[in-house]
Amino acid sequence: MLSQDQENEIQSLVNAVGEFQLAEQKNLKAIKVEEKSLNQLVSYVDTESEEKIVAGLRAITPEAGYLTEEETTTEMNEEFYWIIDPIDGTTNFLFDHTKFSISLALYKDGSPVYSCVHIPADLETFVANPNGTFLNGKVFKCSDRTEMRDTLIATGFPYYNFNEMDQYLSILQKLMRDTKGVRRMGSAAIDLAYTACGRFDAFYELNLSPWDVAGGAYLVQQAGGIVSDFKNGDDY
Repeated sequence: MLSQDQENEIQSLVNAVGEFQLAEQKNLKAIKVEEKSLNQLVSYVDTESEEKIVAGLRAITPEAGYLTEEETTTEMNEEFYWIIDPIDGTTNFLFDHTKFSISLALYKDGSPVYSCVHIPADLETFVANPNGTFLNGKVFKCSDRTEMRDTLIATGFPYYNFNEMDQYLSILQKLMRDTKGVRRMGSAAIDLAYTACGRFDAFYELNLSPWDVAGGAYLVQQAGGIVSDFKNGDDY
């Protein structure tokens, strides 16, 4: 587990990286953008952000390993490691939208012990640790709404794997009819953070990667929510 001093250092780190991202976003036209695969965009801001995060975390938790989206490091310690998404919502970032985030999760012996989702443009930092969940230092919990007709649901649209489009659209159609509405933010980490604090009642999406969900999933769990795969199992 992390000490309060270590958590404070992590807060300072994500604040600094978030400020870097906001400054670079102003230069969008000059940003070099690559397509890793269909609609999977990455810019130098992603890689530089990841390098800054890893360097900062290495000083705070020198014994830890890393699982990172942009693979700027291959250091691994299977007993104690960080899962990092330097910009969750890169497409939003590149198109000058504000809904992008930094997502971190620390795993010890196969289970999460800390996570942080920072939204630079909103100056919001969601943190989960063994003591609970906190938004800018204030405790929060999941929504207590239990009737489907009263809920607001979040999702992410398929954008590179369209093999299950019919099943996805059938779920979307039902939720559009049976809830107060469906929203698509473009950042799974934000969707999960918002679900954890009650702004959404649930979130679902297909074909996500560990760095997309690790930080937000622990937020939901520590806030009293349930995280599962589509078979109601633990393989999310």
